[in-house]
Parts: sequence; structure tokens; C-alpha cells
Amino acid sequence: MTAARAEHFSGRDLLVFGLLSGCGLLQAELGREVERLRLRSGTPHINLTSVWSFAGVLLLPSALVTGLVAILYLYLATRSPYRVRRVSAFRVVFNAALVVVTCQAAAAVLSWTATPSLKSVLHAGWSGFGDLFLATAAYFVVAALITVPGLNAPDRSLRTLFGGWGDNLLEAATLCLGILTALAVTTMAELALCVLPPLLVIHRAVLVKQLEIAATTDEKTGLLNTTGWHALAARELGRAQRTDSSFGVLMVDLDRFKRINDEHGHLSGDAVLRAVAAAITGAVREYDSVGRFGGEEFVVLLPGLRQPGIRVVAERVREAIARLVVEVPAANGPKTIDGLSASIGLATYPESGTALERLVHAADQALYRAKNTGRNKVVSSADLG
Repeated sequence: MTAARAEHFSGRDLLVFGLLSGCGLLQAELGREVERLRLRSGTPHINLTSVWSFAGVLLLPSALVTGLVAILYLYLATRSPYRVRRVSAFRVVFNAALVVVTCQAAAAVLSWTATPSLKSVLHAGWSGFGDLFLATAAYFVVAALITVPGLNAPDRSLRTLFGGWGDNLLEAATLCLGILTALAVTTMAELALCVLPPLLVIHRAVLVKQLEIAATTDEKTGLLNTTGWHALAARELGRAQRTDSSFGVLMVDLDRFKRINDEHGHLSGDAVLRAVAAAITGAVREYDSVGRFGGEEFVVLLPGLRQPGIRVVAERVREAIARLVVEVPAANGPKTIDGLSASIGLATYPESGTALERLVHAADQALYRAKNTGRNKVVSSADLG
């Protein structure tokens, strides 16, 4: 559609360009309070500019789409406290360039399908809907494929590229709003203002969800914190009581961790904690819940397992930690920390207790038995007598 039109700007084009730019700037300005809350909480930045950029793809010549993206990102660079303090000018330009490429990819699909205007989509019925769907899919896929590799992400898995369900639903919602914005502008330009209230509500709702996640996440390791782990464990306890099933609790404590902090510094200690968190997560199942209780102590919830299986997992965790070689920065260049070990205590529902506090206490008692009898071992609460 955009590529199919000659690169001359009619008065209508300029009016739509000004309207989309103004709405985008107004949305960013009205969302500044939400972004200030996000900045204080440390949750990820929320960028909803694709509503306006995708509407621009459907309505404007390519040069004006590029100008629209430039205006929106220039505003974000100069007005957002997050971007002024945390993001370089190069990164802002780079991000804007990626959005321009994404927009042009969607426009190229519309050109390939010979869709001259949004009105023709409405008149074409289901075939027009198909063309619009292809353009939307192109925007979505190209954004994922060029952004992550462009940022040199080491993990190129599908989840890294496309995110989780929540990320995808948010992106889909903004693109749908972009389509509705374009339809509103085609009908009556002033209707674009009606998109602002739902967009601001989405912005705030996403922040609330991010704050909920942040409140249950350990900052150093990315694992669940005590509050988050206890909430999941309480739900698992209720499920086990209803279904007459079992589950296990592991308490994992790094041996002689204070010596690492004393000899290598707290930054190196933090690197070791992150490596241990990753090792534990990799040694358990995807639906097991790993948390950090503070210091060098971790906790694992193992749904659906009984004593023999829980001990097997505990030994796998212990061995994964023992194999770790952690590279940490130092004044004379990077150095490695190895020879790590962990003591692990385990408890089983319902044998070790029928209340969550009792289970955690039983696992903790078993952990201290492991510590006091040589470290680097697994002890079950059933072994305590």
C-alpha cells in the first residue's frame, strides 16, 4: 500500500501524519507518570509506539512513516527520564532504524498483495482481511527477527525471539489498535483520539503486572524471592491435599560462601550466586519452582514426586553445582572460581509434615545435618529419626 503510492504528499497525507504524530506524542506525555513508576521499580520499559507506526504503514507514504517514527523516538529520547539516563544516542537511533525497517517490511507485503489503500481492504472483504493479516504478521515477525540478533543476544531460541504469551499478546494488542486507529482515521480523523484512553489503560495494566512480577522476583538471581516461592508452594500444597498427591522441598545452601566474598569480593560472589541459580534451574524440571531465600540459600519445590525421586533430583542439583566453573572479573583480567559445593536438605509431603511451614522447617533441619556432617551431601528429613 505505502510502496504502491507515489512519493508525493497530499494535504490529507500531511493531516494524517500530523494527527498520528500528535496522538503518539500525547500518549507518551500522558504515560510519563506510569514510566516514572516503572523507572523507580526497575521493571522493563514499555513501548507502545507500534500503535501509531503501524497505523502510519496503513495510511501514509513510506517517507512520512519514517518521519513519524523519527518524531516519536526523538521525543522518547529527550523526554523520557529512563532514556536520558540509561540509553545512548546511538541506541535510540538504532532502535528507531529497526522500527523503520519493520514498517517497510509490512508495507512491502501490502505492495506485494497490490493493496492500494485501506479503503480497498474494506471493500475486498475476506481477501482484504487476508492482506491485512499478512502485513500484520510481517510486522510482528520482522520485529522479532531483526531486534534480537541486532542486539547480539546469545540465545536465539523461539522464546527469546518471540517472548512469552504475555509479550505476544501485548504486541498483538498494539497492532490491532494500530489497525483500528487507521480505520478510525479513514472514517473520521478525529476518532484517532478515541484510541488514547484504552492505550493508556493497557500501559498502566502492563506496569501493574510487571510490578507484581518484580515483587516476587529476587533481583540478584532472577529467581522467585521468599514471598513468590511461598505463594507457589501454598498453591501446590492445596493441590496435593485435594488430589492426595506428594511433593518435595529442597533447601540448598552453598558451602563456605563467605570465603568467596572475602577472597574475591562481593561482585564475584554475586556472579557465583547467579551461576548457581542457573545450575539449579537447569537441573530440575521446567515446572519446578526455584527460589532464593537470601544469602546463599536456595529452595526448590518439586511437585508430584515422592522420596526416591526427590533424592535423585537433589543429587542432580548437588552435582550440577559441583561442576560449575564461574568466570568473574578481576583487576588483572578475568579469573575463574571452581570447587563449589552445596549441602542439601529435603522434605516430603506428607511424610515430613502437612503444613508448609513444617515442611520448610524439616528441610532446613536436614540441611543443617548435612552441614554438620561434612557438607557437600544430601540429607533427608526422614534420616533424622
